[in-house]
Amino acid sequence: MLLTDYYRFEKVASKAKMRLDCTASTESYPMFEQNRATKPRKASERFDATAVGDLVVYFGDVPKTFGGDVHRKADKSLTMKSNNLSSIFVPDPAVNLAYGDVRGTSDAILIVFEGFDVVNGKPQQGAMLEVFIARGKSKDRVPLYNLLCDGELYEEMNLLRERATQHHPAAAIGTQHQEPSE
Repeated sequence: MLLTDYYRFEKVASKAKMRLDCTASTESYPMFEQNRATKPRKASERFDATAVGDLVVYFGDVPKTFGGDVHRKADKSLTMKSNNLSSIFVPDPAVNLAYGDVRGTSDAILIVFEGFDVVNGKPQQGAMLEVFIARGKSKDRVPLYNLLCDGELYEEMNLLRERATQHHPAAAIGTQHQEPSE
């Protein structure tokens, strides 16, 4: 198998502009797992709630302050806890697929977008980003992307999706109507 790990992130937070919360994962990739929340944060007027164990990423355009000597400037960035995790390349926005590599590792990532409508620079509720990791394959990220585009990885992707554990982030729970306690 080329793909080793899977994480699904969804726009469930109502206050944070670019925040995506993990709603399913194989819980197997150390670079992501070490970034899970270690302390809770209550929801407030400005902030969405975060529970211990929640995993949050921020996905957006590459800031102008990002440097680097690259052949092609990335289209998007994926950050966790204010650290750039990956620069994301979106060769054809019409197909909702992208690729990158995990900073500081030799691992590649493939990304599938669904329902990623952006209004006023903000992804709308229900936007979903699936991240598939291929450990040790950063030098093969473009060929992997081509396999993804050709549908050659769908069987592996579905296997990882089936193995995934569902998560219920605090930001999602905080947006649901709760009955008053007695």
